[in-house]
Amino acid sequence: MHKAPRLRRRNVAVAGAAVSALVAGGLAFAMSPSASAAATPVTSGTTYTVTNANSGKCVDAKAAATANGTAVQQYACNGTTAQQWTFTATSGGYFQVGSAGSAAQVWDVTNVSTADSALIQLWTYGGGNNQQWLPVAESSGGYHFVNRNSGKCLDTPSASTADGVQLQQYTCNGTAAQSFTLSANGGSTPPPGTPDLGPNVLTFDPSMSSASIQSQLDTIDNAQQSNQFGTQRYALLFKPGSYNVSVNVGYYTQVLGLGQSPNDTTINGGGVNSDAQWFGGNATQNFWRSVENLTDNPSSGTTKWAVSQASPMRRVHVKGNMVLDDNGGWSSGGFLGDSQVDGQVNSGSQQQWLSRNDQWGSWTGSNWNMVFVGDTNAPATSFPSPPYTTVAQTPTIAEKPYLYVDSSGAYQVFVPSDQTNSSGTTWAGGQTPGTSLPISQFYIAKPADTAATINAALASGKNLLFTPGVYHLTDTIRITRADTVVLGLGLATLEADNGVTAMSTADVSGVRIGGLLFDAGTTNSPVLLQVGPTGSGADHSADPTVLSDVFARIGGAAVGKASVSVQVNSNNVVGDDFWLWRADHGSGVGWTSNTAANGLVVNGANVTMYGLAAEHYQNYAVLWNGNGGRTYFLQNELPYDPPNQSSWMNGSTNGYAAYKVAAGVTSHEGWGLGVYCYFNVNNSIVADHAIEVPNTSGVKLHDMVTVSLGGVGTISHIVNSTGGPSNSGNSVAKLVNYP
Repeated sequence: MHKAPRLRRRNVAVAGAAVSALVAGGLAFAMSPSASAAATPVTSGTTYTVTNANSGKCVDAKAAATANGTAVQQYACNGTTAQQWTFTATSGGYFQVGSAGSAAQVWDVTNVSTADSALIQLWTYGGGNNQQWLPVAESSGGYHFVNRNSGKCLDTPSASTADGVQLQQYTCNGTAAQSFTLSANGGSTPPPGTPDLGPNVLTFDPSMSSASIQSQLDTIDNAQQSNQFGTQRYALLFKPGSYNVSVNVGYYTQVLGLGQSPNDTTINGGGVNSDAQWFGGNATQNFWRSVENLTDNPSSGTTKWAVSQASPMRRVHVKGNMVLDDNGGWSSGGFLGDSQVDGQVNSGSQQQWLSRNDQWGSWTGSNWNMVFVGDTNAPATSFPSPPYTTVAQTPTIAEKPYLYVDSSGAYQVFVPSDQTNSSGTTWAGGQTPGTSLPISQFYIAKPADTAATINAALASGKNLLFTPGVYHLTDTIRITRADTVVLGLGLATLEADNGVTAMSTADVSGVRIGGLLFDAGTTNSPVLLQVGPTGSGADHSADPTVLSDVFARIGGAAVGKASVSVQVNSNNVVGDDFWLWRADHGSGVGWTSNTAANGLVVNGANVTMYGLAAEHYQNYAVLWNGNGGRTYFLQNELPYDPPNQSSWMNGSTNGYAAYKVAAGVTSHEGWGLGVYCYFNVNNSIVADHAIEVPNTSGVKLHDMVTVSLGGVGTISHIVNSTGGPSNSGNSVAKLVNYP
């Protein structure tokens, strides 16, 4: 059935109201600098001693009195009950801080005052905002406490060190008089192996109230649902158990279950969803988000995952049905891997999709390019009508590493084993094969870290775990040790400043890189991610490097320039879910502004790609120079913005092919390749070829489609001079095999 063209994506900035809601809702700590020392996680139900950083004295209820109006003062720490405080979560990250001697009484701002110098006293808890406090993490590992009613900080007047100084509230000013450390005296304490993942990682456990969890989830969702080019990044971690909440997944948000199996963590109630209501139901801009390693059990019976590129769903068990659009609104590409859907998957308006090593009850829906690799119960190949491309087995893969909590409560990273000729999920028969690495073997990077600090950790033998945030790099992160694991949380973003290459690997085996967004800086970088140096030639077939959920961006957030986004020089590399994007909307976008020649350049032999999306590059989006390459699913849009034909010529050829296999290549194969055009700056632009390959028996392509979106522009031929055209008179063209 004919579908209307995808709307041109447009920049939607986060509203100031959303940012205000983030702070007012209790997540100001999520915007604080990452702690350089390990901050004590504030845990509901735990008893703490609260110590002023300026004086070293303890917050004290005078004479341990239980009467309303008892002054809260500071005294030398003596371990009495008067100096111990219980923390009880309310909502939005706030706590009532009560006396251990009389838990019904809590810190209170006298007369609900918003004035500086308002006295802090103990009063019976009545649920008022003047009795609730937000612990905001500081870089020292301590906290300052912000009153929910006034927005002012708990303070020791005049930074006094004297006993008997009554605590007051003052405008937050960052002084030591407003800084407090916490020492746990009872209740739960973090087990050994609990890492400091920084303020942008929120960890939930089943003992927390649903209301408290929901409040924090809603605050993040309200801030992130349209925050397309913001700098905020979040990882929402759910420890094993069951939860009754609604998790709406917005920009730069990763939702991750912390069990070893997806069945260990279950989200009931509203379940886990991504919709596009912020954009009128059009999900063609729902990028940069992910859900992993949990069971989704929505009370409605249906999970909505209306997304486009860079929005993977992995190791998820959906107890019910799943829809891939938002009530008929457009959606444009996605990735489902190592997942199970008990009911039916309905692709709806999805223009293209890749499912790998999944299983489901049934599948319905198609549009231009639906590809299934190693899936159980997938529809049979029927391209071009409906456009299903089905490959029975996945020839070589290793699933993405993931964070989990073991039976003792310690954090570990599980590294799944390599698989060959596989089908279905890794966990259908029990535990996923693989190896656990204790978190102590990882350097936990924070956005303030430099490349030098990170490289020193790598040189000492550490793996890398990037916490959420934007990392400004003025040198290359160099991975030189075989089997190094590099894992990003919350769409951690590595920006290549000063024209550097953001990350490189040596020509070694078994490197795992996953969950990272590479962002170009304003000075042109030759390449953002380089896998193996130029001239690499070692055989890594016994232990391939695997790149999972690797995304690159040239412009959009700001002016960006990079000649090549990802360059693969090593042999036997596996790519699993790429979106390489020269921005067509946002900031710093223009034919001479966000310049980028190639998305992916492959020089290594026997390189395999699953779910390859590369868009809007000015030269070949994909240039394949190595032998033995395989691509399972390609999604490409040619550049929207050539100002005229002469600006976009390859010698005497109109434009550049989206997918180019070099003339010297003798073996290459591809399945499910889609190329689209939308030349909206100049509708007369022509691309002579969507795909160019050498005419040799070892190069084979299957199930290709070209589309002129809305008939805006022309693709003359699908492969070389075969197939097509796609233009205003015939928008969709298909080719089953070449040659």
